Amino acid sequence: MMKKKKLGWLSAILFSGALILGACSDDSSGDEGTDSTSSGDDTIQVWTMSADFDKFVAEFEDESGINVEVQTIPWGNVHDKLLTAVASGKGPDVIQIGTTWVAEFAEAGTFLDLTDHIADYPNLNPDNFFDAAVESTQYNGQTVGIPWYVDTRLLFYRTDLLAEAGYPEGPETWDDFLDAATQLTARGDDQYGVDISQGDPQFPFMLAWERGFKYDEAKGSANFEDPAFVDAVKLHNQFFKDDLAQLTEGKELYQAFSDGSKPMFFSGPWEINSINTQIPELEGKWDVHVMPKAENNNSMIGGSHLGIFHNSDNVEGSLKFIDWMADPETQIKWFENIKELPANTTAWENPVLADDPMIATFGEQLESTQAVPVIPEFEKLAQELIKTLEQINHGGADIDASLADFRSEAARILGE
Repeated sequence: MMKKKKLGWLSAILFSGALILGACSDDSSGDEGTDSTSSGDDTIQVWTMSADFDKFVAEFEDESGINVEVQTIPWGNVHDKLLTAVASGKGPDVIQIGTTWVAEFAEAGTFLDLTDHIADYPNLNPDNFFDAAVESTQYNGQTVGIPWYVDTRLLFYRTDLLAEAGYPEGPETWDDFLDAATQLTARGDDQYGVDISQGDPQFPFMLAWERGFKYDEAKGSANFEDPAFVDAVKLHNQFFKDDLAQLTEGKELYQAFSDGSKPMFFSGPWEINSINTQIPELEGKWDVHVMPKAENNNSMIGGSHLGIFHNSDNVEGSLKFIDWMADPETQIKWFENIKELPANTTAWENPVLADDPMIATFGEQLESTQAVPVIPEFEKLAQELIKTLEQINHGGADIDASLADFRSEAARILGE
């Protein structure tokens, strides 16, 4: 049954890709780029979603003598473009892949298995990277990518307002957090303790992980009977039921953070520069803190990996390139240019990161992270969970009944 289900999933991906390929066949925009089969020994083709990548890799070209042809693809287009490449067998040599898409495209045979190549390239050693990042590069016993940059979530908070609630250094536990949020909400009308992104599919999983939830692929939809998962959904609902977070859209986040009406929120490292740039008047009045703790304080780990297309004609050149991208010095330079966090743990010893208290806090959180389930169906499961939470939080639906419906839909998605 499991093998039949996986073959069905692969067929659906390839069929979708074939439709897209047919729809795009008359496109004269040149967006498809050159086939991987046309690469010479001194050229590799790279598909990336990162701006200024072509300028950044000039140093590698000078050092290696390998020409890097870069095609930058908007995030909104890349999923369909990859499906097209899988269906046609015409892709680049090196592919940037988001962590939550690994299983879907690995299932479709997109990537070259790197397992037997890692020993030949020191920077590719899995011991060099955060454990959870490595976990999200593994699929069915294969290594389908190498961690490039990482991402996680932690707590942003107004130090002045949290000090008034008794938590000047930020809440350590979820009990602390709920106490602080309750006090902050009690300040009056239109005052809340926290802003919660209701469309973030990973946040509910983070709440579950911190209560001990671990997804076991063999259990399928039965995973969501785990009391830790149920408790996470109840906590998610409590934020809105007790008015600790605003259920309607309300003010723009930076305005609410600036005027103090929403003095806590969870987000990623890009917010540091955004807050400094957009609300500089808050300097000295805000900070970041690792996730509040229940059984643990595990946050999500995201980011991107670099993989090699399964039929690349320049595997050696591609491996040299990925090895260079994984080098700690390269990763520091990438951080300095783009502010994306290094996946290589040695890079975090560099003063550029270690001496920046807020960035260092992200480094601390990255030691306590968990990868989303590396299964092709994760995106569909996550969106179904968001719909379920909306029914509970907005519609007042019964939690137990809603979760029973969610498990039934999860069973369908998983092909049980």
